[in-house]
Amino acid sequence: MTTIYHNPRCSKSRQTLAIVEENTKEVNIIKYLDTPPTIEELSEIISLLGIKPIELIRKNEAIWKENFKGNEYSDQELIEIMSQHPKLIERPIVINNNKAVIGRPPENVKNIL
Repeated sequence: MTTIYHNPRCSKSRQTLAIVEENTKEVNIIKYLDTPPTIEELSEIISLLGIKPIELIRKNEAIWKENFKGNEYSDQELIEIMSQHPKLIERPIVINNNKAVIGRPPENVKNIL
């Protein structure tokens, strides 16, 4: 099964979901703003993406700029921040067969479907 961490208000997320639905039979859609990933889930996602936690943060969000920008954080602290403020998580994230990509651009998901 393919999982997408989705924000329906985001055009890139909607475009990515359309590609996923065209190419897979079963899709688990997680509206991550309504159901934020746990610290453990975020850690697993970051591991599957093969990136550092800071690379998953949307640094142009007001929450980041007003509360966190310019400070030093450990990887674990960044994961905790994203878990508490899911709006900071880059979107969309698609996971399929223990592989993950960020759907920016949406066509990135074709690499794991």
